[in-house]
Order: sequence, then structure tokens, then C-alpha cells
Amino acid sequence: MNMNFQTLMLKKDKHVLIVTLNRPDARNAINSVMMRELRDLWQELCVNPDKIRCVVLTGAAPAFCAGADLKERNTITLETWHAQHIVFEQAMRAMLDCTIPIIAAVNGYAFGGGLELALASDFVYAATNAVFAQSEVKIGIMPGALGTQNLPRAAGLRRAKELTYTADSFFALQAFEWGIVNKVCEPDQLLTEVLLTAHKISANAPLAVQQAKKALNMSQHMDLKSGFAYELEAYNGLLPTKDREEGILAFNEKRQAEFVGK
Repeated sequence: MNMNFQTLMLKKDKHVLIVTLNRPDARNAINSVMMRELRDLWQELCVNPDKIRCVVLTGAAPAFCAGADLKERNTITLETWHAQHIVFEQAMRAMLDCTIPIIAAVNGYAFGGGLELALASDFVYAATNAVFAQSEVKIGIMPGALGTQNLPRAAGLRRAKELTYTADSFFALQAFEWGIVNKVCEPDQLLTEVLLTAHKISANAPLAVQQAKKALNMSQHMDLKSGFAYELEAYNGLLPTKDREEGILAFNEKRQAEFVGK
């Protein structure tokens, strides 16, 4: 796996990959380089997971991600803007297609595209000092990285409309109450708490987790019976695996299973 990026810092911790958005002087705002690197990272994880079983996405202090780099966009042509956004669209689609669980660890501002990155993760832990906003209408645009799709799925349509139309900022405890954030942690404990969960996930059978992720995601797009059919197809795909054999054997032998992802 390519570990050499300009705007992303990658670190492996056993089967967990910690991805840090790394433009701290710009509050990790997404510029054209970061767009390309996020796309390439998610695509590579889809094709070549390299024994990664869980991803933690966070930002270099003092922010998670302040959204798009508006200083860069201030000087570009409309044609360049369109071209840049196509790359970001590719990045978000690749993130959606990533079968590996992704946990966002929001450690500060998550505005605009930063909130959209968090929402596109499987779930979110946030520091008590995290601040969120779906703020695009303040600058004459609208969410364009799944924000109008993922926010209502997390918080409900009426709350999502209020937050999008007003562009108001909101805080970690509010995000928790509204279903956007799963857990709120003290800032110095955020990464520790996220990694505890990430390692718990990575200790489970990776193919089973990945199949479950696919089925859970499809639950948002199908009626109940169609979703059940999809679930059964995913379930049956696990029966011939070595990990299924190991899981049952380990349970009966009263020991920790050793999964290999096959």
C-alpha cells in the first residue's frame, strides 16, 4: 500500500489503519491534492486492503477538516472548479464502495466537506470540543459530497433541513443527541476510545464484518423483503470460508479465534 502522501498521514496499528488529514495550518481543508489522495487511498483499500480490517479517519490538530480550501478556490476558473469536484466525487464514491469499516474521529472543526467526510464514515466518535456545520449555503453553493443524503439518514429529514438551510454550527453533544455522533469523548481520550473500538472490530472475522457492512448499507435502499434476500446472499457467501470454520471451531474449543480473511 502506498504510504507516501502529501496531505494524508498513514499509520498502521496491527490491522487498523489510522488516516490523518494532514494540513494543520489550513485546519485540514480539502485542496486539490487532498482530493486526489483521498480518492487514491479509498480505491487502493477497495482493491488491495493489505490485511487492513478497520480504518480510523481523523485530522491533525487543531481540527478534523474545515471543508474545502476556499483560498484555493478563490483563484481558480469555473472549468477548474468542475474538474476538481469530479475528483472529489470519485473520492466519495470510492469511500462508499470501501468494504472496510471506517470510523471518523472528529477532533475539532468539521465544516462543509469535513462534516460530509465524517457522515460518509460508518460511524463517528467526537471530542467534546468538536464543532460541526453543513455550511455550504453561506457561500452560495450547497452540499456536494453526499451531505444532503447522509445527514437526513443520520439525523432525520427535518433536522437535516434545518441544519442545511441555516448553516448553523452545532456541537458534539448536540450531534450525539441527534444521532450524528455515536460517542463523545474528552479530547485527550478520543483516539484511545476510537482505537479500542477499531481493534474490537478488527478482532472479528473480516469477511463477515465486510459482508455485514454491505447488507447494512443496502438496508437503507431496499424494502424489507428485498433487504432480507440480500442479507441471505451475503450470509451464504460466508459459509464456505475458512474463517467460518475457524470461528465455529474456536467457539467449541473455548479459545480466541484466529481469523485470516479467507
